[in-house]
Amino acid sequence: MKTNYQILLRNFQAGTTTAILLIPQSMAYALVAGVPPVYGLYASLLPLVVYALLGRSRELALGPGALDTLLIGVTIGSLSMASNPNAATVAAVIAFQVAIIQIVLGLLRGGFLINFFSKPVISGFTSAAALTIAISQVKHLLGMDIDRSSRFYEEFWQLVTHVEEIHLMTAMIGIGSLCFIAMAKRIKKSFPNALAVVILATVVGTILKVDQNQVSVLGAIPQGLPQFGFVWVTQELFVTLLPSSVAIAAVGYLTTISIARTFADRNRYDIAPNRELIALGASNFVASFSQGFPVSASFSRSAVHAEAGSTSPYSLVVVAAWIFLTLLFLTEYLYYLPTATLAAIIILAVLGLIDFTLVKHLRKTKQSDMWLLMLTFFSTLIVGIVEGILIGVVFSLGLFLYLTTRPHTAILGRVGNTADFRNLKHYPEATTYIGVIIIRIDAQFYFGNVSFLKTLLKKLEMESPFPLKTIIIEACSIAQLDSSADSVLHDIADDFKERNIELKFASVKVPVLRVMKASGLYDKIKERNFFMNIDDAVQGESSQ
Repeated sequence: MKTNYQILLRNFQAGTTTAILLIPQSMAYALVAGVPPVYGLYASLLPLVVYALLGRSRELALGPGALDTLLIGVTIGSLSMASNPNAATVAAVIAFQVAIIQIVLGLLRGGFLINFFSKPVISGFTSAAALTIAISQVKHLLGMDIDRSSRFYEEFWQLVTHVEEIHLMTAMIGIGSLCFIAMAKRIKKSFPNALAVVILATVVGTILKVDQNQVSVLGAIPQGLPQFGFVWVTQELFVTLLPSSVAIAAVGYLTTISIARTFADRNRYDIAPNRELIALGASNFVASFSQGFPVSASFSRSAVHAEAGSTSPYSLVVVAAWIFLTLLFLTEYLYYLPTATLAAIIILAVLGLIDFTLVKHLRKTKQSDMWLLMLTFFSTLIVGIVEGILIGVVFSLGLFLYLTTRPHTAILGRVGNTADFRNLKHYPEATTYIGVIIIRIDAQFYFGNVSFLKTLLKKLEMESPFPLKTIIIEACSIAQLDSSADSVLHDIADDFKERNIELKFASVKVPVLRVMKASGLYDKIKERNFFMNIDDAVQGESSQ
């Protein structure tokens, strides 16, 4: 059993290791967000301390993330403020809005709303966003001066048409940084390649005075802690930012809770989604008045954090302490760090977010989900970041509604001499009964699919080779019955009674049976036509 000293030492080591990764990453992601690099350090200071106090994930590494910084950058870019001093003000206001949205949702126990973002939608969005981020950094990697765009194809076309503007020395530094990180990763995954390349590039930049050769460098970074206080913008701008803030709040929470759940399941402890939502919101709240921007979690950073030995959220306090020391004493040494090196760090970090394996898996298992993933992917690339995920969510909900209004049904037959009844599509040799149709409905029965059942029963009756005398509904999969569905069952029962067709139910769940009794449907169909299983329901029927 580990002593308290050993546990503290492990968490100190984990916090130090994560800080080594986060310091260069936070400055790099600040560029993606469209604000000066130092604001990435500001966003990595107080939010980490607040999450450590309120959050419960032991391995979560909070800080600037790829997806939320991209959404911030797109929003700031749409306002033509990128690299403008006012951009940091806008980013702080977005953090405030995101914080309020997340805290209110958490207090109202609205964490479940994130379930509307299905895995195919998130995978498609993440992969497209990763490509968009990567392509947006190529101009910094190669030293090209081209306009920023939130659309992948526009950025790509500008790169192609301005290829003659590549700055040779910048390109050498950028590509060299890429190669160094890639090789370092291959040799040893745990090697702090981001920090190493920052130190190396800064030393080389200082020796060669690369800024005199038109290489873009970070330049003078303000030394000291951020200024504290809320920033205000016009009411019109505040309202304009709200739609983007909603998207950032959703994406940031989804990313964070997904990572937190992954590690909680792996290490066998529980987290409360609504508490995590409040903790993330509170972290963004302090970011908003400390010159920061919205933060979330990073899977790669969290994996490093866990592997380094983190066993408590308080290890994030160690990370924040290193950020604190960097702001006070180390920023002056980063003057000659080329922005091409930060671009290289971003490109390699986000390319790992592209998920090809899920596409292959869905192609074999669920093609409708695969097409939903592809739709979200191309919508995000072509239409835009915020629009892309909204299109994915809308089509995901549309697909869900379509499938629930046309639930899966099966016509059943008896397998051999057993009491088992199976789908005739899969067991064509199963025994059926003359004039009897046994149907299983694999969904709750509600107003959205009532017309489907009526249409299906009419179709089955028309296609039956013998006059219909009995319909048996296997109701084991029907968990709910609303008033609209109950009313339709009354109509079906009346219609069948007039034509001397018996309507029977098997395996009805208690909540559904309760509704049937309260509405009078149970008495109308008669108690004798309700059975515990299909085998009991078909007793007395003539076999084919």
